[in-house]
Amino acid sequence: MSDKYTLERITWVQTWVPGKLFSFRCTRAPGFRFAAGQFARLGVKPPGSDEIVWRAYSMVSSPYDEFLEFFSIVVEGGLFTSTLEHLEVGDTIYVDKSPYGFLTTERFAHGVETPRNLWMLSSGTGLAPFLSILGDLHVWEDYRQLIVVHSVRAPEELAYAETLRSYPEHPIFGEFCREEPNKFVYVPVVTRVAHPDCLNARITTLLDTGELERHVGTPLEPENNCVMLCGNPEMVTDLRSRLQDRGFRAPRRGRPGNLAVENYW
Repeated sequence: MSDKYTLERITWVQTWVPGKLFSFRCTRAPGFRFAAGQFARLGVKPPGSDEIVWRAYSMVSSPYDEFLEFFSIVVEGGLFTSTLEHLEVGDTIYVDKSPYGFLTTERFAHGVETPRNLWMLSSGTGLAPFLSILGDLHVWEDYRQLIVVHSVRAPEELAYAETLRSYPEHPIFGEFCREEPNKFVYVPVVTRVAHPDCLNARITTLLDTGELERHVGTPLEPENNCVMLCGNPEMVTDLRSRLQDRGFRAPRRGRPGNLAVENYW
């Protein structure tokens, strides 16, 4: 076995949209440690090849889970995902021994006098790191309000919607929701078709018009909010520009900020 990666076994597969979206779990090496929001490098060997192909995938699972869970889109003709989507329970996958990424709440200042809100804006499989972050008890303790926005093209692509809607009944996190009714807000967004239970415009448009803030009931101002972005690179770029215009800033060395973006594309 290599000193750079471990060979893990697939233990669970969930198909959200056939041929398009799926999640899976694999075993977790005892020595693999990560912070909520980080990503791993996964490797597969395409059929007929002895070479390992690697891609970056954010963990869906929390740092406290005994397994690793990932959320994937199927890229048509993609060498990696076309192999990955056909893996079954019992098959193996390579996992780099080192976690990567800086999309963690450690990027933000802690212990401030006024509790802040944490906005997690995502599209597609960019939801993954935010599910991991929501599995961290400290996040529920440290922030006044947790807001997850998940944008997809069609309603069937709203993976993990049931999980997100169930937090008020969660055996641990539900207590926070009972104490503060607006502690957690899940905002599903569908852009291609109208849906009565979702907002129906791009996140950038919802931000420009103020509809997102009205829907949540919380103004998105830099003084008492932190924002995390993950998803389509174009969306992330557009949102980052808009948020910077509002006064949000990424952390710098020695100076915590209030805007964090993942860069593994």
